[in-house]
Amino acid sequence: MTDTDDGGTMLPLPDFTATFPEPFPAGPHSERTEHRLLDWLEEHPLLPSAKAKAVLVNITSHGASRTFPTADADDLLLFAELLLWLTAFDDVHAEGNGVGGPAALVDRASELMLVLAGGNPPRAMSPFPAVLHDLLARFRARASAAAYHRLAASLRDTLMALVWEAHHVAKPEGVALATYLAMRPHTVFIKTITAAGEILLGYELTDTQRALAAVRNLETAVANLAGWINDLASYEREMERGRGQPLSLPTLLHARHGGTIEEAFTRASSMCENEAAVARRGITHLAHASPNALTAHARALEDITRSFIWHTSHARYQGIRPNRGSATSSPAR
Repeated sequence: MTDTDDGGTMLPLPDFTATFPEPFPAGPHSERTEHRLLDWLEEHPLLPSAKAKAVLVNITSHGASRTFPTADADDLLLFAELLLWLTAFDDVHAEGNGVGGPAALVDRASELMLVLAGGNPPRAMSPFPAVLHDLLARFRARASAAAYHRLAASLRDTLMALVWEAHHVAKPEGVALATYLAMRPHTVFIKTITAAGEILLGYELTDTQRALAAVRNLETAVANLAGWINDLASYEREMERGRGQPLSLPTLLHARHGGTIEEAFTRASSMCENEAAVARRGITHLAHASPNALTAHARALEDITRSFIWHTSHARYQGIRPNRGSATSSPAR
């Protein structure tokens, strides 16, 4: 990760070959999911352009098959639709202060909060509330009451975090690093993905199991890693948009420690590698635990981690600047 072919410098990135080596397992339903998502978006026009639709459908369908490689076709499609809905909402209404600024985002999020509270979707020009209403009904039919409420709570937390992010994205230097680290798992959707996994894979932790230090520490490591590697992968794409430094881990490490952005990436990469080692130890420990729900949870978190590593090598994150290398490496997700 030194010089590129055009003389630019590639930013340092983490090496996961010791903790999460490729190849990563993928389920058999990627192509079927991709075709059905394209049809689904014809019915529910969440995205403004054909190009945005094609890229997001591709990364979602193939990413979903790596997130839950053992899920059956129908459950995988439901998860992919939820993830596509959430990512599309972020792209259309949240990123870069959203369309119309934070105030407009608050209005859009409020419409969704009504749906999450159990109400009917409001009459809105945006299709997002009606689609969420349908997705939640289908998850509710598959889940226990507790599992469904965890999923809904994770979505509420994400919406609140997106509003928080929109208020700070223009001046990232004013955000405390500790605050950002606490918020980032919500804005990268890892909490929702984990909650959906218990429903789709057919296991559920008890409250006692959920409170175990081994479970909490593993979930924290996976959540941190998901946000941090996404920050590294999306940094150059965000810079290309011309809004200045993005609200991300490298930016805040650079503000705290000074030096070059390459040095900030080195620090962030080291943090990722350390957190990956913590996650690997936690997965190994829980994978041999009893009862079986703990083992299932460990395996689910392992696949979720792999999917986040995988997705940063996708075209959605590649080839941003003509004078720099991609902000991903070939093993990265």
